[in-house]
Amino acid sequence: MTVAVTGSMAFDYIMSFPDQFSRHILPDQIQKLSVSFLVDSMRRERGGTAGNIAYNLALLDQPALLMATVGQDAPEYIAGLRARGVDTSGVLQLPNEFTASFFVSTDQTNNQIALFYTGAMAKAGQISFADQVYGAIKVAIISPNDPGAMIKYVKECRELNIPYIYDPSQQIPRLSAEELIEGIEGAQVLMVNDYEYEMVKAKTGLSDADIRQKVETVIVTQGEDGSQIWANGQEYKIPPARPNRIADPTGVGDAYRAGIISGMMRGYPWDVTGRLGSIVAVYVLEQHGTQRHTYNRRQVAERYRQTYGDVAELSDFINQVGK
Repeated sequence: MTVAVTGSMAFDYIMSFPDQFSRHILPDQIQKLSVSFLVDSMRRERGGTAGNIAYNLALLDQPALLMATVGQDAPEYIAGLRARGVDTSGVLQLPNEFTASFFVSTDQTNNQIALFYTGAMAKAGQISFADQVYGAIKVAIISPNDPGAMIKYVKECRELNIPYIYDPSQQIPRLSAEELIEGIEGAQVLMVNDYEYEMVKAKTGLSDADIRQKVETVIVTQGEDGSQIWANGQEYKIPPARPNRIADPTGVGDAYRAGIISGMMRGYPWDVTGRLGSIVAVYVLEQHGTQRHTYNRRQVAERYRQTYGDVAELSDFINQVGK
């Protein structure tokens, strides 16, 4: 059985400005702003929510079907994920488009100027679950993507009886209250961070009790405070795993999701599954770039033991590939 991963694939262009933006912006001329900043470094990183989740699932030996759109500039990205073991047959490459791209420049005081180009992501609605071998899909994750595609995937998963994790996160502002409620009501799991959770409640008017009545499991990440899971009438407080160093938080949430999915696919209890997500997440936090880190299941299990202590599920985790 496999996991269907929907969401964005993107390139992140990360630049560094060796000064402060504020020194070169005239407040009284802001209405006709025209500035150019000379940066002294740039990295191009492979990213996007779906690409990052699939990458981490591959490191965990969890079979994954990636469903995303890319442009003419992504053959190496696709090949890299395929080499890791990701099933990229669900990736649609559009020859007349560029892959979605995030351009960000950070100054010496961590102020940022950023632009996001949707590119091929805007046509993610051209992909359909009906065109996949959906009988082999045990669970899907609907992560940030073109809003129209996310709405379509919710409907298709419900029609095809595919259990799904609903992860609207960055697209909450673009989805209507009705669309968010529909996504939540049909989901097996709602997964957001603490700020996004409050956004969902504010936009839909739903209370904590309302949300937990509509969806079987709610997972809320809380950054350095760990995460909380509400499932089967119980609340699980998941303590954070401590990184050896902090390099870059980008992509940490995607790695956490991969850890959660891996535990779900193996049928682990939620306290173990949540801790597994936290352990996987710190590997990203310790590196620059969302797909430059590496680990294997044995290393994850050992780090779990060092952080939280031993549990019976770790022997299964080491010895069994994703189910």
